Amino acid sequence: MSTGTVLNTTPTVPSEIFGISGNFLAVIIVLAGVVIAIVMFLIVRWLEKKADATASQIDDIIIASIGTPAVIAVLVISVFAALQVASLPSGLEWIVESRYFDAIYVIIGAWIVSGFVYNFISIYGSRVVGETESDIDDRMIALALVVSKYLIWFVAFLLILGILEIDITPFLAAAGIIGLAFALAAQDILSNFFGGAIIAVDKPFKLHDRIKINEYIGDVVHVGPRSTRLKTLDNQIITIPNSTITNSFVVNYAMPDTRLKVRIPIGVAYGTEVSTVKRILKEIARELSESIPYIMADPEPAVYFLEFGTSSLNFQLVLWTSDVTKIWEVQDAVNMLIAKRFAEEKIELPFPQMDVHLKES
Repeated sequence: MSTGTVLNTTPTVPSEIFGISGNFLAVIIVLAGVVIAIVMFLIVRWLEKKADATASQIDDIIIASIGTPAVIAVLVISVFAALQVASLPSGLEWIVESRYFDAIYVIIGAWIVSGFVYNFISIYGSRVVGETESDIDDRMIALALVVSKYLIWFVAFLLILGILEIDITPFLAAAGIIGLAFALAAQDILSNFFGGAIIAVDKPFKLHDRIKINEYIGDVVHVGPRSTRLKTLDNQIITIPNSTITNSFVVNYAMPDTRLKVRIPIGVAYGTEVSTVKRILKEIARELSESIPYIMADPEPAVYFLEFGTSSLNFQLVLWTSDVTKIWEVQDAVNMLIAKRFAEEKIELPFPQMDVHLKES
């Protein structure tokens, strides 16, 4: 064998298959793929109409997610098959390498998965949050849509780099460093965001509930992913970070319902008849429950003689209001009527006093 002989190891495509030229056969394959894609497109449209007629939403989601990508996949497969039999110009043989088409298949797969997840969260997530008054649920759904989409396409991007034999180690290292730096810089933001997620799941309160967080009392006017806003009794807006709320004791005056027990302390002077005081206080509670709609007759008001105080006999009137926002109004109405009835009955209200006893030496 001559040393100058060079063996050509490049795979060759036969110029004719079953008497048909390779290029002509490639055209037939592409046309057949187009016809199949059109037929599949029509089938998908027919299936979409059938799915609309059903009560379930899952079939709509599946068809919407698979339909268009499947049509594109048929065209890609037909083109790949056509290139296998076509006579390509010199230098373009790399086109028929399967790894490039594998990368396209990954893109189509990510398209299907991303569409399915997006539609599933949009339909069923919106159905769930539609039953709540808080806008934080809507914001969480919007965030879930964005995060899921970018996560799916990021994984697809890494798979494509692996298929194309591109070293992904630098990408992973850079992503890790960037993620760590972002987490440190946005630590407070992330803690508030996860606090908002906990509030959305646990639901310790909802919009327009009257709550107490630390020293703040007010009505909830906004629940966001980062903070919650209260309208205080002084008509001021207090913005509280969600991370603070999740780490604090929250008193919800609107749960389990809007009824609230109101306790009103009363002191009378020593020497006053205890039974008389209890009778008057019960009459006051009964009269107010009949004249004021937010003061309840059921549960029945109660009067308790609690203690012998330093300068007074101490009682407590307990009654119920149907509106948690009317606590001060209830106390005002009760105290006004107590002052009137005690004056009529000549019941003395006490004042601080000290008895001094002198002993002769």
